[in-house]
Amino acid sequence: MFKKINVLLVASLLVLSVAGCSGRSAGTEAQAETEAAAIQSENTVDSGQEGVQAGAVGELPDLEIRFGYDGEPFILRLYDNDTAAEIARDVGEASWNLPIYHYDDFENHEVMQYYDIPGRYTIPSDPETITSERAGEVYYSEPNRMILFYHDAEVTGEYTKVGTIEGTGELSEAVENNPVLEGWSNKIVSIQWAQ
Repeated sequence: MFKKINVLLVASLLVLSVAGCSGRSAGTEAQAETEAAAIQSENTVDSGQEGVQAGAVGELPDLEIRFGYDGEPFILRLYDNDTAAEIARDVGEASWNLPIYHYDDFENHEVMQYYDIPGRYTIPSDPETITSERAGEVYYSEPNRMILFYHDAEVTGEYTKVGTIEGTGELSEAVENNPVLEGWSNKIVSIQWAQ
């Protein structure tokens, strides 16, 4: 009887030992992969495209902007600064659908719109006084707002340059014809990495 118990005990210990070793090995490999992914995400912007160093000269990705979910795409070429790099990084992690608050009832609404970025994003800025803007210029303004000028304007503000959108004739039309979403009573601008 003791012989049977000893054999069962040894067999059980052997099974547990093998399972424990393989569990530790798999856990160690998974932990190493997780740590490598965390280091990679700290240093790069990745959205299905080759990652780029945030803030690297001339290597920030272009962003695609649509006015409404089904609007025609426009390309936003980013400037080389910390503000644009952080926006690119954040958009690379999760595309943005930003609401347009006060789209027709604030001063200068006929030349510009602003889009509120969720407060969970921390975006650095280095504002300067801007007094004259060209159609297609995009700026960042505290607290967490992107400003788009869709017509040439002379508006004074403390803004950080983010980038420029091409095709300003079509841009003005797209902004002005952006539909109010049913059930939202608001307009949306969608931003993602350009393909």
